[in-house]
Amino acid sequence: MNKKFYLAFITVLFTISITLSQEDNYSALTIPANLKEDANAVVRNSSIEITIENFDKMLVKKREVVTVLNKLGNVDARISEGYDLDTKITDLSVKIYNAFGKEIKKYKKRDFLDVSAVSGGTLYSDSRVKYIDYTPASYPYTVVFESEYKTSTTGFIPWWQPINGYYVSVEKSTYKINNPNKIPWRTKKTNFNDFDVKENELDTEITFSIENQPGFKYENSAVHFREILPKAIVTLNNFSLKGVPGQYKNWNEFGLWMNSKLLKGRDVLESGTVTKIKNLVEGIKDPLEKAKLVYEFMQNKTRYISVQVGIGGWEPIAANQVDKVGYGDCKGLANYTKALLDIAGVTSYYTIVYADEKRDIDKDFTSMQGNHAILNIPNSEVSGGKDIWLECTSQTMPFGFLGDFTDDRNVLVVTPKGGIIKRTTSYKDEENSQKTITEIQLNKDGSLAANLKIVSKGLQYDDKQGLVTLSEDELFKRYKSNIWSYNNNLEIETATLENDKNNIVFTEDIKATIKNYATVNDTEYLFRVNVFNKNSYVPKRYRKRKLPLKISRGYKDEDFYTIVLPEGYVLGAIPLEKEISTKFGSYKVSLKKIDETSFKYQKTIIIKEGVYSKEDYKVYRSFRKSIAKYENLRIAIIKK
Repeated sequence: MNKKFYLAFITVLFTISITLSQEDNYSALTIPANLKEDANAVVRNSSIEITIENFDKMLVKKREVVTVLNKLGNVDARISEGYDLDTKITDLSVKIYNAFGKEIKKYKKRDFLDVSAVSGGTLYSDSRVKYIDYTPASYPYTVVFESEYKTSTTGFIPWWQPINGYYVSVEKSTYKINNPNKIPWRTKKTNFNDFDVKENELDTEITFSIENQPGFKYENSAVHFREILPKAIVTLNNFSLKGVPGQYKNWNEFGLWMNSKLLKGRDVLESGTVTKIKNLVEGIKDPLEKAKLVYEFMQNKTRYISVQVGIGGWEPIAANQVDKVGYGDCKGLANYTKALLDIAGVTSYYTIVYADEKRDIDKDFTSMQGNHAILNIPNSEVSGGKDIWLECTSQTMPFGFLGDFTDDRNVLVVTPKGGIIKRTTSYKDEENSQKTITEIQLNKDGSLAANLKIVSKGLQYDDKQGLVTLSEDELFKRYKSNIWSYNNNLEIETATLENDKNNIVFTEDIKATIKNYATVNDTEYLFRVNVFNKNSYVPKRYRKRKLPLKISRGYKDEDFYTIVLPEGYVLGAIPLEKEISTKFGSYKVSLKKIDETSFKYQKTIIIKEGVYSKEDYKVYRSFRKSIAKYENLRIAIIKK
């Protein structure tokens, strides 16, 4: 196709796209070039209008027009709406347009599939979702989604988050909330200063809008998009949750409401269980020892099953019901454990937390937050002076250990006197340790035999404790194909695991062999010194880094090797000690001759958790690159 003909062809296509839709132009050809860059999808026009008709009556209208540029953008094309027993969908439709803006599919409310909104691991739920199962034949395509629903629950007002992640650009997004009855409300705006957000706040109306916002490209070791993109939250001081009225302006008042309306009266246990617990702790005075026994009792008796019913999924199942059936969700199990501890005479408090992703309850803005429940034993109950936190959904978690699921974040502790913001246990840097002591025998044929003892603590314990659930074949495969995949011809002869839950220490005793590990010729024997903990991670290079650097978790690894030479060989020159120290951590390697037939290899690497400037990324990458290079250190031994 010659150049003139090609230009004429593009002109025709553009003209067709304009002609096809004069009122609403959904042609992908009209999207500005800068909005297609670093984007898998473009939000052409998103609008949400909310009307608070009363403290227990809300109307929500949505219209979202999204052009999906490639298959990675499919997740950004919204074609579903959730509902439950107090939410009624009154309008629902979807239209699909091709690249030129021509309508190719149309769906009405009756065409939507209707399924449970939760996974198969949930036993009960009154949450449902209507959706369209659309598979695109080609890209780009445009989705026009419209919905309207009424609800009596005003505790959860939809947020405005116009840029919902990386690789999404926005042509236009608007948010409007009407409050004709002037019910007292509060707003929290985040990251507005870095964006051209237009806003208008009155007693009866709030509006936000943004236009022509390019997408953000994800970068290695970056902060979560929530920390840099604009977001607005609106909440009512007087609200309703599944027919239960509430009123709060701060976390103390929220805690009072939750304790009296959602928790009170749900801690009653049958007399038989009360007797069991009293007998279990009889004669024990230390509250900590009582709590350990009760926690073990709970773990042995129950299992986790998601139950999304009750008051908006926030009210726990009654303790006597959990005791009867032997299962519950996080709310039910936390409440049940609290009830058991009450019988044992140990004070504890129901606690709301964001689980999995490390995310705080916003201590400065009170609203419905969190997605998980744990238990808090206050320091007044513990001689050591530190609060104890209990994860009640696991049958295997050690007492007082949270792991990375809920550690080091602000949480809401609900007490009879109100809500309190506290911070869960943190596992920082050197607390997350792995110590490896290894004896290695090098053989003349280039093979080696090794005895390893690996001791893990903190979050490295958390990473390892699941190994005990594997069969021997699965465990050996994990070592060979995952942990030490860089060692060809590795064979595991034995592996003994010890999970010390009292001290929260995980120990691995392993015997292993590696054939053809060294390169052997007539004069020398060449091998990599760091056999079993090779840290070769190097962050991706960016010419122009845009986002801050975040090291999510710190740790400390120590390796102590005693390496015995094969018969007939002697050690030549030993490399000098290597040490690197930066604000991101440190790295130190030393080799020391023991005698003519053996030497010691010692390595320590420390990585420090933290958020650093985008300018620091290059320095951090250089630090990791230097480590990776030295991890491949090879030395040669020579024949006598």
